[in-house]
Amino acid sequence: MLISGAVLAAAGTAVGLKKIDYDRIARVGILSASFFVASLIHVPIGPASIHLIMNGLVGLLLGWAAFPAILVALLMQGVFFQYGGITTLGVNTMIMALPAVICYHLFAPLLAKGRKAVLAAAFGCGFCAVLLGAVIVGLALMFTEEKFLEVATLVVTAHLPVMIIEGLITAFTVVFLQKVQPSMLPTFDGSPQKTANSQK
Repeated sequence: MLISGAVLAAAGTAVGLKKIDYDRIARVGILSASFFVASLIHVPIGPASIHLIMNGLVGLLLGWAAFPAILVALLMQGVFFQYGGITTLGVNTMIMALPAVICYHLFAPLLAKGRKAVLAAAFGCGFCAVLLGAVIVGLALMFTEEKFLEVATLVVTAHLPVMIIEGLITAFTVVFLQKVQPSMLPTFDGSPQKTANSQK
């Protein structure tokens, strides 16, 4: 499991690095820092703990570049706070980054639609990114040992409030960016939007 996670995370990171343009490096760094800070605050619930993740927003704004952004944030957490661990870095990256990229491809095309579609897409991206991450964690636990089935169910259930909160935060952020910095949002084909000045 650890080796498979590391290999897949390395592949995703390689693709992400290849797709990062020079003028987007600062954006990747800012979103990596946001993910780093948001996921440090934990609220324990039984054997699991919940926290903001923001992988949906990171995926929506970065696409495949979410892989290196999340990898760096998780690496820093492991080095400075011993959170997550270095040996599980690949698996943890997959748990967070893969749903981010999936949600990017699912919901980014809807950002070119009307206001209601944008709100629904942004909320769905934040909600589903956490949901998919929790499901992957649950499946990983179930495949490890059968007795982890109850724990896996608890992990998914415990993250339901986080899914809703992340959906709302992502929706608010996307609407705000549409007004002040629309170039940060992807267009229907996944490329950055042009600002009003660049279209003149």
